[in-house]
Amino acid sequence: MVTRLLLLADTHVPKRARRLPNSVWAAVDDADVVLHAGDWVDEATLDALEARARRLVGVAGNNDGPGLHARLGEVARLEIEGLRFAMIHETGPATGREARADAAFPDADVLVFGHSHIPWDSTTRRGLRLLNPGSPTDRRRQPRCTFLTLMVHAGALIDVTLIDAADGTPTPFP
Repeated sequence: MVTRLLLLADTHVPKRARRLPNSVWAAVDDADVVLHAGDWVDEATLDALEARARRLVGVAGNNDGPGLHARLGEVARLEIEGLRFAMIHETGPATGREARADAAFPDADVLVFGHSHIPWDSTTRRGLRLLNPGSPTDRRRQPRCTFLTLMVHAGALIDVTLIDAADGTPTPFP
Protein backbone atom coordinates (compact mmCIF):
# COMPACT_ATOMS: atom_id res chain seq x y z
CA MET A 1 0.00 0.00 0.00
CA VAL A 2 1.18 3.56 -0.75
CA THR A 3 0.17 6.41 1.56
CA ARG A 4 0.23 9.94 0.11
CA LEU A 5 1.22 12.75 2.47
CA LEU A 6 1.00 16.52 2.28
CA LEU A 7 3.35 18.53 4.52
CA LEU A 8 2.40 22.10 5.40
CA ALA A 9 3.72 24.68 7.85
CA ASP A 10 3.53 28.40 8.45
CA THR A 11 0.23 29.02 6.70
CA HIS A 12 -0.29 32.26 8.69
CA VAL A 13 -3.89 32.73 7.57
CA PRO A 14 -5.25 35.44 7.71
CA LYS A 15 -2.15 37.43 8.71
CA ARG A 16 0.05 36.71 5.66
CA ALA A 17 -2.67 35.53 3.25
CA ARG A 18 -6.45 35.69 3.20
CA ARG A 19 -6.74 32.00 2.32
CA LEU A 20 -4.72 28.96 1.36
CA PRO A 21 -3.80 28.74 -2.34
CA ASN A 22 -5.88 26.50 -4.61
CA SER A 23 -2.84 24.26 -5.11
CA VAL A 24 -2.83 23.48 -1.39
CA TRP A 25 -6.52 22.52 -1.45
CA ALA A 26 -5.91 20.27 -4.47
CA ALA A 27 -3.05 18.60 -2.59
CA VAL A 28 -5.28 18.18 0.49
CA ASP A 29 -7.82 16.39 -1.70
CA ASP A 30 -5.11 14.06 -3.07
CA ALA A 31 -3.48 13.26 0.29
CA ASP A 32 -4.26 10.37 2.58
CA VAL A 33 -2.65 12.26 5.49
CA VAL A 34 -2.00 16.00 5.94
CA LEU A 35 0.71 17.06 8.40
CA HIS A 36 0.82 20.72 9.50
CA ALA A 37 3.87 21.84 11.48
CA GLY A 38 2.37 24.92 13.11
CA ASP A 39 1.79 28.65 12.75
CA TRP A 40 -1.78 28.28 11.59
CA VAL A 41 -2.59 31.63 13.27
CA ASP A 42 -6.37 31.11 13.28
CA GLU A 43 -8.56 28.21 14.29
CA ALA A 44 -10.67 28.60 11.12
CA THR A 45 -7.78 27.20 9.04
CA LEU A 46 -7.57 24.19 11.35
CA ASP A 47 -11.35 23.72 11.12
CA ALA A 48 -11.30 23.95 7.31
CA LEU A 49 -8.44 21.43 6.99
CA GLU A 50 -10.09 19.08 9.48
CA ALA A 51 -13.30 19.20 7.45
CA ARG A 52 -11.61 18.47 4.14
CA ALA A 53 -8.60 16.22 4.89
CA ARG A 54 -8.99 12.46 5.15
CA ARG A 55 -6.65 12.60 8.15
CA LEU A 56 -5.04 15.70 9.67
CA VAL A 57 -2.23 15.79 12.22
CA GLY A 58 -0.95 19.14 13.43
CA VAL A 59 1.06 20.95 16.06
CA ALA A 60 0.89 24.52 17.33
CA GLY A 61 3.57 27.09 16.55
CA ASN A 62 4.91 30.23 18.16
CA ASN A 63 2.34 32.45 16.39
CA ASP A 64 -0.62 30.31 17.46
CA GLY A 65 -2.87 31.39 20.30
CA PRO A 66 -4.10 29.46 23.33
CA GLY A 67 -7.03 27.89 21.44
CA LEU A 68 -4.74 26.25 18.87
CA HIS A 69 -2.27 25.17 21.55
CA ALA A 70 -5.10 23.56 23.53
CA ARG A 71 -6.37 21.68 20.48
CA LEU A 72 -3.01 20.60 19.04
CA GLY A 73 -0.10 20.51 21.46
CA GLU A 74 3.52 21.16 20.55
CA VAL A 75 4.74 17.72 19.46
CA ALA A 76 2.96 15.03 17.45
CA ARG A 77 4.02 11.45 16.80
CA LEU A 78 2.48 8.98 14.39
CA GLU A 79 3.36 5.84 12.49
CA ILE A 80 2.54 5.39 8.82
CA GLU A 81 3.25 2.03 7.21
CA GLY A 82 5.95 1.27 9.76
CA LEU A 83 7.67 4.68 9.39
CA ARG A 84 7.79 6.66 12.64
CA PHE A 85 7.09 10.39 12.24
CA ALA A 86 7.57 13.19 14.76
CA MET A 87 6.50 16.78 14.20
CA ILE A 88 7.36 20.03 15.95
CA HIS A 89 7.17 23.64 14.89
CA GLU A 90 10.66 24.88 15.72
CA THR A 91 14.03 23.13 15.79
CA GLY A 92 16.31 26.13 16.38
CA PRO A 93 19.13 27.42 14.17
CA ALA A 94 20.23 25.48 11.08
CA THR A 95 23.70 25.01 12.58
CA GLY A 96 23.56 21.92 14.76
CA ARG A 97 19.97 21.06 13.77
CA GLU A 98 20.75 17.45 12.87
CA ALA A 99 22.51 16.70 16.17
CA ARG A 100 19.72 18.34 18.19
CA ALA A 101 17.06 16.43 16.25
CA ASP A 102 18.85 13.10 16.77
CA ALA A 103 19.02 13.76 20.53
CA ALA A 104 15.43 15.01 20.85
CA PHE A 105 13.75 12.40 18.63
CA PRO A 106 15.70 9.12 19.02
CA ASP A 107 12.59 7.04 18.27
CA ALA A 108 11.63 8.80 14.99
CA ASP A 109 12.53 8.04 11.39
CA VAL A 110 11.24 11.37 10.00
CA LEU A 111 11.00 14.78 11.69
CA VAL A 112 8.67 17.35 10.12
CA PHE A 113 9.17 20.96 11.23
CA GLY A 114 8.44 24.53 10.21
CA HIS A 115 9.12 28.02 11.60
CA SER A 116 11.86 29.19 9.22
CA HIS A 117 9.73 29.24 6.04
CA ILE A 118 12.80 27.69 4.38
CA PRO A 119 12.35 24.31 2.66
CA TRP A 120 14.70 21.75 4.18
CA ASP A 121 15.56 18.13 3.41
CA SER A 122 18.50 16.51 5.17
CA THR A 123 19.39 13.28 6.92
CA THR A 124 21.18 13.05 10.26
CA ARG A 125 24.08 10.75 11.11
CA ARG A 126 21.76 8.17 12.60
CA GLY A 127 19.44 8.35 9.58
CA LEU A 128 16.66 10.67 10.81
CA ARG A 129 15.15 12.50 7.80
CA LEU A 130 14.42 16.18 8.47
CA LEU A 131 11.76 17.85 6.31
CA ASN A 132 10.51 21.44 6.32
CA PRO A 133 7.93 22.27 3.62
CA GLY A 134 8.51 26.03 3.70
CA SER A 135 5.37 28.18 3.66
CA PRO A 136 2.58 28.16 1.07
CA THR A 137 1.64 31.77 1.88
CA ASP A 138 4.75 33.67 3.08
CA ARG A 139 7.96 33.05 1.17
CA ARG A 140 10.02 35.58 3.13
CA ARG A 141 13.47 35.45 1.51
CA GLN A 142 12.73 32.33 -0.53
CA PRO A 143 12.12 32.45 -4.30
CA ARG A 144 8.62 30.99 -3.93
CA CYS A 145 5.93 29.85 -1.52
CA THR A 146 6.08 26.07 -1.10
CA PHE A 147 4.79 22.85 0.44
CA LEU A 148 5.89 19.20 0.24
CA THR A 149 4.23 16.07 -1.04
CA LEU A 150 5.60 12.60 -0.50
CA MET A 151 4.63 8.98 -0.35
CA VAL A 152 5.30 6.23 2.16
CA HIS A 153 5.57 2.68 0.89
CA ALA A 154 6.75 -0.38 2.80
CA GLY A 155 8.37 1.73 5.54
CA ALA A 156 10.23 4.07 3.18
CA LEU A 157 9.76 7.63 1.94
CA ILE A 158 9.44 7.89 -1.82
CA ASP A 159 8.84 10.74 -4.20
CA VAL A 160 9.57 13.67 -1.83
CA THR A 161 8.61 16.69 -3.94
CA LEU A 162 8.75 20.41 -3.20
CA ILE A 163 5.74 22.11 -4.76
CA ASP A 164 5.40 25.76 -5.84
CA ALA A 165 2.22 26.92 -4.09
CA ALA A 166 1.49 29.52 -6.77
CA ASP A 167 0.71 26.95 -9.46
CA GLY A 168 1.13 23.48 -7.96
CA THR A 169 4.20 22.55 -10.01
CA PRO A 170 7.26 20.71 -8.70
CA THR A 171 10.16 23.00 -7.96
CA PRO A 172 13.83 22.36 -7.08
CA PHE A 173 14.94 22.84 -3.51
CA PRO A 174 16.63 26.26 -3.17
